[in-house]
Amino acid sequence: MTDTTDITDIEKLVATVQHAQQNELPEEFIDLFREDAIWTTAHGKRLFGRDEIASFTRQVLPGATKEALATYEVSHVLFIRPDVAAVKIRQRRVTPDGEHLDLAEGSPLYVLSKEDGEWRIAAGQNTIVL
Repeated sequence: MTDTTDITDIEKLVATVQHAQQNELPEEFIDLFREDAIWTTAHGKRLFGRDEIASFTRQVLPGATKEALATYEVSHVLFIRPDVAAVKIRQRRVTPDGEHLDLAEGSPLYVLSKEDGEWRIAAGQNTIVL
């Protein structure tokens, strides 16, 4: 049985992803990753390690919210072990005033690991839902 504190902490991590993305805060986003993380963007760009993820994020995040923002909602958590979780996310595009847009949703999958009591992103794959 999983601890409800872990679910709450995972939801907070996902809320931080949303906050960092909506406010174009690359460092806040980058801090969520393990040093050896793997990240694949919705367009298939593969990034290996926090340094590569950081370099990419610093290039694309500033200015990314001009057209629309995204919301991130935890839709399912599978605890593989007490310290490893697969987390399915529902990602929706919204206007700055919160109105949902009729654009393709994202369906990210994050693999999280608990490091020194804190959840970190070990791997992430974003997929556009057609």
